[in-house]
Amino acid sequence: MSDTHPSFAEATRLWFKVGCLGFGGPAGQIALMHRLVVDERKWVGEAQFLHALNFCMLLPGPEAQQLATYLGWLLHGVKGGLIAGILFVLPGFCVILALSAAYAAFGQLPWLMGVFFGLKCAVIALVAEALWRVAKRALKQPMHIVVAALAFLALFVFRIPFPIVILAAATLGLAMAWRSDGTASKTADERVLEQSSSAPRPFRTVVVGAALWLGPIALLALLLGGAHIFPQMGWFFAKMAVVTFGGAYAVLTYVAQQAVQNYGWLTTGNMIDGLALAETTPGPLILVLSFVGFYAAHQQAGILSPMFAGTLGAIFVTWVTFVPSFIWIFLGAPYVERVRQNRYLSGALAMVTAAVVGVIANLALWFALHVLFRQVTDVSFGPATVTWPDWRSADLIAIALSLAAGLALLHWRVNLVKVLLASGAIGYLAQAAFA
Repeated sequence: MSDTHPSFAEATRLWFKVGCLGFGGPAGQIALMHRLVVDERKWVGEAQFLHALNFCMLLPGPEAQQLATYLGWLLHGVKGGLIAGILFVLPGFCVILALSAAYAAFGQLPWLMGVFFGLKCAVIALVAEALWRVAKRALKQPMHIVVAALAFLALFVFRIPFPIVILAAATLGLAMAWRSDGTASKTADERVLEQSSSAPRPFRTVVVGAALWLGPIALLALLLGGAHIFPQMGWFFAKMAVVTFGGAYAVLTYVAQQAVQNYGWLTTGNMIDGLALAETTPGPLILVLSFVGFYAAHQQAGILSPMFAGTLGAIFVTWVTFVPSFIWIFLGAPYVERVRQNRYLSGALAMVTAAVVGVIANLALWFALHVLFRQVTDVSFGPATVTWPDWRSADLIAIALSLAAGLALLHWRVNLVKVLLASGAIGYLAQAAFA
């Protein structure tokens, strides 16, 4: 941990800032936290940031939100983890709740899409900057570069499931550490041990966490019956919370299929619109599930007013989706930190770190292609499938705005908030001019 230690109030203000500026999905959010926490404020060291990121990549659920929770826990224990994880989600949830209500009342909101179009262009530059910085510090050996490249190819070209890529990298690192000379060190970082002692005991964490997570679902099922929409959504999204390895995109196809075809909560068009709203708001992309919860409850309000029912639905789905993330961090982080100096674990996580560079590169390229081109398609060559743009659909405004944002951030060192505000305003003006 860095010697620069913030007060709880300072950290709270930063986590709120991260929650408000966390555009661009996990790649953009991880880049933002790295810039603010590691590079600018130096609250957490580079090695410890990557160590935390590696652990979060192994967990189900939104890895960026879990990383914020982990970093908050490192700085201020359990209360720090809670405030970091909650504030990471809360601004985006408030935005998606307001947009869901507006969507239910008025339909699509083109002007708002223009604002968020500009923000996404700026995020491309932010992600590119973070990818460069992380790669410089993480790829210390030729083998690390090879692993990063192979991870990128496995994800972007061969569509190998994310957990397999990370597991393969960890296995390779463990094998290399096993073959190397010397013995494993069992010395722990005393400062981290002092911090980890503030975490709750495992049994209490499991009992309290499970009660907070599943208790409301069981209570609603008892009061309303299992066929009611609220218990249905609760059990369904609780299940999704423990199988979302590899981020939101790994599970959204299944969620869309079940929500539309099986449960009939919304139409395919509604689901696509909800995904578009979630992609252009701060916070984890998995907040699209909050939109699903709102719209489903809004359409089946019963004796409640539709807006009130929708709001309850969004809050309920968000609760059952994100509570497990806190459980995983508070259970695992203390033990992961205790063995951070272990030779074998360090070897495994070093390779995971290298693979994470490939993961971020994959996310960054996927994100850039979908922002800078109006049409992209998947082209297959035997076992390979590549996302390829239609060059004729290049969005010149998006390209120009992304380049301008990159120059502002990297060359002229303009404040990040100013760049995002300017990009959003330009995106709005472009939408108004060409609508």
